[in-house]
Amino acid sequence: MAAVTADDAEEIVDALEHYDVKEKLGGEAPLTAVWRAVHRSSGQEVAIKRIRVSGINRSLRECLDCELNFLASVRHPNIIRLMDVARSDGSIFLVLEYCAGGDLAAYIRQNGRVHEHVARKFMIQLGSGLKVLRARHIIHRDLKPENILLTTHTSEAILKVADFGLSRIVCPGEYADAVCGSPLYMAPEVMLFQKYDDKVDMWSIGVILFELLNGYLPFHGRNNVQLLRNIGDSTSLPFSQVILPSLHPDSIDICTRLLCKNPAFRMSFDEFSNHKFFRK
Repeated sequence: MAAVTADDAEEIVDALEHYDVKEKLGGEAPLTAVWRAVHRSSGQEVAIKRIRVSGINRSLRECLDCELNFLASVRHPNIIRLMDVARSDGSIFLVLEYCAGGDLAAYIRQNGRVHEHVARKFMIQLGSGLKVLRARHIIHRDLKPENILLTTHTSEAILKVADFGLSRIVCPGEYADAVCGSPLYMAPEVMLFQKYDDKVDMWSIGVILFELLNGYLPFHGRNNVQLLRNIGDSTSLPFSQVILPSLHPDSIDICTRLLCKNPAFRMSFDEFSNHKFFRK
């Protein structure tokens, strides 16, 4: 958390006069910034996300339009809720529901690996949110723990898929080709500059599930080249030897099929939803 500067507070008040800004939560400077704020009359806590639109390229503008159109039309417990939109010179402000539990990355840092039943509970919720995207032919392209928010700090939290700033519509039979996302959660075909479809989100889900079960990532690299080499050289997933004897075979199978290097053989969303991992 960071203090709110006078310039930040003034800019937000000019666009959203009914909110008092409390603290900065994060963002990716200089394009985005996120603050916790409180509605003056109701006392409701919200998150305010500022997006600088002046000077962004056409591709990012299309992603922003996708994000706004999607969030404005969706009400789902596992998708972050958009409450209001305001515009000022060169910026758009999104008023979003505030999630007091922070993000899944912070949860993993604090708790380390989680038990299978907790991972299953979290994956059910992620799958529920992802189902909404699939119904609208939207691929997220940046699924990672930092973009999954929690309503509380406990394993009973409701998870919310957030940050659709790189999302886009890809209809069946169509493909995307822009290299975007976070490398450690990015499917290899994206880093290889190949055309791709919604299977890239399934890879990201596989990385997140593996990280939940083991407390660490399946693949590392000092740069994209080394990361790709490590993925390509792998013959099996590096499950922790501490937990492997107690892991159910269904947990190992779903991770292995999600993290299949060849997207043609990678688990689809329907196969994910119907996997035996969830029948416990």
